[in-house]
Amino acid sequence: MKNNDLVVVVSNANVNNNFYETINAIKNARFKNVFIQWYNRNWNPSQEEQLEYIKEQGLNINYAHLSYDDIKDLWLPDGDYLVDRYINDLNVCKKNGISTVMMHITSSEKQEYNELGINRLKQIVEYAEEIDIKIAFENVRYKGCLEYVFENINSKNIGICFDSGHYHCYYKDDFNFLKFKDKIFAVHLHDNFGLNDQHLIPFDGNINWQYIIKNLKECNYNGPIILEIVYTTNYLQEDINEFYKKGYKAGLKLNNMYKKL
Repeated sequence: MKNNDLVVVVSNANVNNNFYETINAIKNARFKNVFIQWYNRNWNPSQEEQLEYIKEQGLNINYAHLSYDDIKDLWLPDGDYLVDRYINDLNVCKKNGISTVMMHITSSEKQEYNELGINRLKQIVEYAEEIDIKIAFENVRYKGCLEYVFENINSKNIGICFDSGHYHCYYKDDFNFLKFKDKIFAVHLHDNFGLNDQHLIPFDGNINWQYIIKNLKECNYNGPIILEIVYTTNYLQEDINEFYKKGYKAGLKLNNMYKKL
């Protein structure tokens, strides 16, 4: 991989601690890079304040995960407002030096993909091209949507964000990696036991990591190991600092697996 540094999500879903404790624990665990959740929610501290604190701590913000709230409206008649929302988010990212964003294109409900949604995505993608930002669409719950989007939108600025947790519990490990060869712009690496999207530290569930890393390499993924782990139910018996130290070690192990292939 061209970048040996690990990236970890700044999760607003962490429990029993505040945002500042999360960032401090991430930094103490030796992470240098993070990705932020830019969800436009009424968080305290606000996402703008979070961004500034991350910068103050000397951490690099490599990616932004854009909001998936109301994303089902992308494919429905009254969803035009989403175009403006995402264009505004892209502008914020550009201003802050973030060159790649991650984005859901479906909700937890199964939807019919249509020309209406494609036309909205085209507007978002065209703007991303104008300001030179890449968009990585995530494999979420249902097969077919990523394929539909790539069949209808041709742009060097779009790729996918491969999410290992979704791959395991929703796709049941059935994913056509080669279809997206050279199009994997980012990854969300986390573990589960195949039933729920638990966001466990890699190797704490039963995902076949050797198989995933092998396929990422065969698809020419050349970015960093990006962990989407959450300090929640399964880890509350340990201190948040130990949680991120364990996550860092797991990330190094995945990186070493990649190098040895």
